[in-house]
This record gives sequence, C-alpha cells and structure tokens, in this order.
Amino acid sequence: MAARRLEMYISVIGASECSGELARTAYEVGREVAGRGHVLVCGGLGGVMDAAAHGASDGGGVSVGILPGADRRGASRWLAVSIPTNMDNARNAIVALSGDAIIAVGGGYGTLSEIAFGLKMGKPVVGIATWELESGPGGLPWLETAGSAGEAVAAAERLASRRGGRK
Repeated sequence: MAARRLEMYISVIGASECSGELARTAYEVGREVAGRGHVLVCGGLGGVMDAAAHGASDGGGVSVGILPGADRRGASRWLAVSIPTNMDNARNAIVALSGDAIIAVGGGYGTLSEIAFGLKMGKPVVGIATWELESGPGGLPWLETAGSAGEAVAAAERLASRRGGRK
C-alpha cells in the first residue's frame, strides 16, 4: 500500500489562550487543512494551537507541534508528532519556516513574531481576526485576510502555489 502524498505544510499560528470563538475557528482551520490533504504545523501547546491540532486530528490529518520546551510535557494531545526544541520563543522561527504558507488565527505578540518571521522568509500569510498591518513595499498587503476557515486555507493554497508550493 502506497503512503498518501501530503500536498503542503501549513503553519497555523495563534495565542496559547483564546476565546471559544477563536478556538472554534482554529478547529475548523485544522479540519480544513487535513481535509485538503495538508500537514498542519503549529507551536504545539494550548489555545489556537490545540484547537487546530484537534481539528486536524478529527479530520484524519497529520499535525506537527514545534514545542518551546525540552520535553513533550504540556503538548497538545491532538498532535501526531511533537518536537521539543528547548528554544522557547525562538522556536517561532521554525514554526514559520516549516509552513509553505501560514494562517494566523487571532494571537498576541508571539503570533506577531511568527507573522514577521514568515514575511521575512517570503511565506504567504493569511489572517483571521489577527493583527492588522499596514501595506508593505509597493503598497502590497503584508497579509491576506479571510473570513472563514475555508477561505483561509484556499488563500494559503493559492498564495503558496504562486510561490512554487512545497519547499
């Protein structure tokens, strides 16, 4: 039996504590990512990360958590793979680099740092109820906004394919 080819890696970022509404949105993003045959990458802890991993798990997908600590304690139980880094917030760069595209759901300063890392690395960033950033060079938006999980994942696919997709 041949292994299923996973299409893309999509990093889903957001705060470790969030409202019920943002958790539901993150869950739906995770289900959508899995349903479209992609790998979900996240910071591996609670809040948005946990909800997105839960959605990916329920959707039959694969989720990878890039953890800030030296062990797996505190990791979301919904992760298929958890990777301890002992890098604290520096692991945000790895989360951003690991995705072919990034979807931000809400979030605080850690999310903002992941958005910045992603933009610096040339990754497309899609946001749902997240930071509003002024236009970048040439008047182009720093990130594309979406109103739903389906819109966000479709935008991530479209934008990543313009940049050559999987790297």
